[in-house]
Amino acid sequence: MRFLVNYLPFVAAMALVVVASNVLVQFPLDVQVAHLSLADVLTWGAFTYPFAFLVTDLANRRYGPAVARRIVFIGFMAAILCSIVSPPLLYRLGLIEFDTAAARLVRIACASGAAFLSAQLLDVAVFNRLRQKSWWRAPIFGTLSGSVLDTALFFAVAFAPAFAILGPNEPFALEPAPLMGIFPVDVVRWLSWAVGDFTIKLAIAVFALIPYRLMVLRWSRPVSL
Repeated sequence: MRFLVNYLPFVAAMALVVVASNVLVQFPLDVQVAHLSLADVLTWGAFTYPFAFLVTDLANRRYGPAVARRIVFIGFMAAILCSIVSPPLLYRLGLIEFDTAAARLVRIACASGAAFLSAQLLDVAVFNRLRQKSWWRAPIFGTLSGSVLDTALFFAVAFAPAFAILGPNEPFALEPAPLMGIFPVDVVRWLSWAVGDFTIKLAIAVFALIPYRLMVLRWSRPVSL
């Protein structure tokens, strides 16, 4: 209870990011950029999920790695719960047009939980190793290393046939299609989804340096009485 009270802003922020991402991932980004249809490779959740790394980095900077790991474990539990609950709930509310089989939900939850926990703990470790360097190195390298692991783990576990032991494959994800829908090379669709997702993670990793720097500067100023 004391932990939740003292670090409530980080707990609330992490829970908000995870819940929002699990809801928004159900909605494709219906935007056309030249010949690229973003709906084929991105969902709105791709733009909210990377902020989990910002929350973790701020908690690490403010209170250290032990507290940051606790925040991560809270996010991990929320990620698994939302992965199972969100799709059927949105379907029943009529917000999405497709229902997801229970076995697929379990596999997605495994992918989401494993990717989130592994990536965020790697972020904590890298950040802590670089925390005495230039102010931007710890957050950018921690986020980038975590993003690589997160993307690779989630999309492989969720869609690669090698992980079918966790649940049935998604046939649409395994269909060959032009990379990103525009390049003259055919790959399974989930690889294009992974490339699109990782591209957004990179962009937000750079953008997130702004709020990170502003918060760190605020904490370093003496409190006025």
